[in-house]
Amino acid sequence: MTDTASAVREFKMPDVGEGLTEAEILKWYVAPGDTVTDGQVVCEVETAKAAVELPIPFDGTVRELRFPEGTTVDVGQVIITVGPAGGAEPAPEAAPAPAPAAEPEEPEAPKGRQPVLVGYGVAESSTKRRARKPVPGQGDEPPAGTYYAAAVQGELNGHAPAPQAPAPAAAQAPATTGARPLAKPPVRKLAKDLGVDLATITPTGPDGIITREDVHAAVAAPAPQSAPVVAPAAPAPAAAPVAAGDARETRIPVKGVRKATAQAMVGSAFTAPHVTEFVTVDVTRTMKLVEELKQDRAFEGLRVNPLLLISKALLLAIRRNPDVNAAWDEANQEIVQKHYVNLGIAAATPRGLIVPNIKDAHAKTLPELAASLGELVTTAREGKTSPGAMQGGTVTITNIGVFGIDTGTPILNPGESAILAVGAIKLQPWVHKGKVKPRQVTTLALSFDHRLVDGELGSKVLGDVAAILEQPKRLMTWA
Repeated sequence: MTDTASAVREFKMPDVGEGLTEAEILKWYVAPGDTVTDGQVVCEVETAKAAVELPIPFDGTVRELRFPEGTTVDVGQVIITVGPAGGAEPAPEAAPAPAPAAEPEEPEAPKGRQPVLVGYGVAESSTKRRARKPVPGQGDEPPAGTYYAAAVQGELNGHAPAPQAPAPAAAQAPATTGARPLAKPPVRKLAKDLGVDLATITPTGPDGIITREDVHAAVAAPAPQSAPVVAPAAPAPAAAPVAAGDARETRIPVKGVRKATAQAMVGSAFTAPHVTEFVTVDVTRTMKLVEELKQDRAFEGLRVNPLLLISKALLLAIRRNPDVNAAWDEANQEIVQKHYVNLGIAAATPRGLIVPNIKDAHAKTLPELAASLGELVTTAREGKTSPGAMQGGTVTITNIGVFGIDTGTPILNPGESAILAVGAIKLQPWVHKGKVKPRQVTTLALSFDHRLVDGELGSKVLGDVAAILEQPKRLMTWA
């Protein structure tokens, strides 16, 4: 944030998680002209790890929102400016006024001044770009800062911004000339992400500028004649609906949590040599204990399920085999043994797969572990998991059994040495005390980093977990 000579303060996109470089603005909670106070949440952003609400650290009146919702912003870029509280709202800052037909495409930023063109941040050089050819009938392009402030205000109010001056030819397609289509940087990025050629879009914005709505309309109705704001001379009946419903592909930008997950999984799969071992175990006694604990007053109001006892079984197995709780330091060629367990629990959310972890899970009692698991699941479902909750994990459990899956070969989380997959618990015929009886059975799969964990150690850990779940009284005798 910066104090300028005009008492305008700038709030920059912070690093809301260790090492993050960008975040997407999901929702603005304020608009230009609103009064804000120190600590007030002004927007919600999504990083590569979670959705986070950003509070502003000072008082004042909102002057400008630099980026619309849906824009990915680099850490350190100004996202909102705030003027003095109680004063008249100043006019949005505009870029230098362009000459009629000889100005460069984007004016050069004077030294010592931060340009306000959205999407470009602070210019580090004064390189000029080629001049844009004028588009017949469209007039001069409005100053970037002036138009964008109006565009943001219009989007927040649910309608497009009014044009600065009458533009009779604004609705004409840019295909009649060889000029570069007019669009603001966030709109160009949106079109690039969605695979849309701006030259094929009919602009509806002031002075022939392509808007976000134009891009979305082009995606929904790919046929060139189907732009809803143009009244063609001879519309083809039923052609547009057929084209829209006949789409064979949908392109979805990879960003946020899904992008981070994909990068992490590729990195893990191709750097750590994975080995997976399996065991099928009778968990009938564990299921009976779950029902008993639900009636125990010590667990009143807590979430009690098989995952709770499986988590405790894994923690005890690590305690008996501490070498499995380690990490491989490639840079220093060292094995880092962890004397604590931050237990990760894989959670499927609308934003993608996340793995928050319970800090110091090894030191928690069973009721404390139940409380932590319940809080972790609730927070993840609400999309409120903080980046800190997903950092520093040492070992993970993924419960694929909730989807009815018997088993799998899970991929390690980067920086961890083991991950336990729990399959569906099903009633199956099982030999018990010499007789075939229906028993509750599940399959466990343990993947581990073979640089750190050899077959013997991995087998011991998996065998201990199975033994505890088969005879849950070992929870007390091995503790």
